[in-house]
Amino acid sequence: MVERAKRLTAAETEAFKCYWGIWGHKMQRPPKGDWTTWLMLGGRGAGKTRAGAEWVRNLVMGPRPVSPIALVGETMAEARAVMVEGVSGVISVHPYSERPRLDVGRAVLVWPNGVEAWLMPANDPERFRGPQFAAAWCDELAKWPKAEATWDMLQFGLRLGDWPRQLVTTTPRPTRLLKRLMAEPTTRITHMKTRANRDNLAPAFLEAVVARYRGTALGRQELDGEMIEEVPGALWTRRQIEEGRMEAPPALSRIIVAVDPPVTGGKNSDACGIVVAGRCGDTAVVLADRTVQGTTPVGWARVAVTAFHEFAADTIIAEVNQGGDLVAQVLNQVDASVPVRTVRANRGKWVRAEPVAALYAQGRVSHVGLLADLEDELCAFGPDGLADGHSPDRMDALVWAVGELLLREGPVPRVRV
Repeated sequence: MVERAKRLTAAETEAFKCYWGIWGHKMQRPPKGDWTTWLMLGGRGAGKTRAGAEWVRNLVMGPRPVSPIALVGETMAEARAVMVEGVSGVISVHPYSERPRLDVGRAVLVWPNGVEAWLMPANDPERFRGPQFAAAWCDELAKWPKAEATWDMLQFGLRLGDWPRQLVTTTPRPTRLLKRLMAEPTTRITHMKTRANRDNLAPAFLEAVVARYRGTALGRQELDGEMIEEVPGALWTRRQIEEGRMEAPPALSRIIVAVDPPVTGGKNSDACGIVVAGRCGDTAVVLADRTVQGTTPVGWARVAVTAFHEFAADTIIAEVNQGGDLVAQVLNQVDASVPVRTVRANRGKWVRAEPVAALYAQGRVSHVGLLADLEDELCAFGPDGLADGHSPDRMDALVWAVGELLLREGPVPRVRV
């Protein structure tokens, strides 16, 4: 075999290196039968990106080329760096003669046979209004910031060709969208563990990272591609939240809107946490999560004031660690009649969250309906002060709201009817 390989021409060597029929694992190949969504759950370095790129290549180079294709990453930069130009991306899996050209201005890949693939950012659902596709590859869906909105918009546009299909490659996290896809009858699920791709991973990674996390809950999620419902050490559990869920709120004695504003305003800023909650006896009821991201200070202030009037709240509680007096000023600029009380955090997020999480454990906090994004953030919040690597802005607002209602007010006020 070695001697035969030495006699190959450069073109033959290139074709041999790109022959997926030899190099691909069974778990990286599309499932058989009728399906609309192929959900490939895998650990870090398991070969998910290569499987996605090869699937796209097969759609493009088959006897009946599929076009156009959506390549959806968490951001436009991620889609380009990982899915298109990465070491296992779409461009690299093709022989040189078949490689597509990236039209940077349009963010479109164009193959020699005319097939196109559009790079799409999952953090901007509105970008999916208008375009239509015959297939889609969605990468790392479990960490998309606006997962359900983006996914739903993509489904409306996936309407071309004889059989629109989509591949999702992701390390699993217990998000509502991922659990929804796993339950759909048209979804086929395959799993691939990190160690299955050990021949293509650095020995140092296997020895240091894999060995360190093997046998832990985090390792099961990040290395074995398993769905882990709880984050080790998290203050909140889904069971606690589920047990306290109610369909409609009871009579409440007080209602407040809590606001945790970002350091800066704009498209790339952190979210502005906005949570509405009320008090009923010695319990708190979370009524709504109106958190917004990518808006100006006036933009989030309008959302908070709108929530104040919609729920007939008593006051707005606003953290001013980052914005100082400007936070109250921008709220008064939107509506000077709204009472605003400012608060300042003098302890870390974890320390401030612990007493509120304890109230959940005591069954003293309920949620009205499903507040999916807020609940995902609560259950993902860990000792590092982050939730899935992001600032827990929704949780911060909730902590201010529930803390104000149950930990600061003292005696139980009369019920307001």
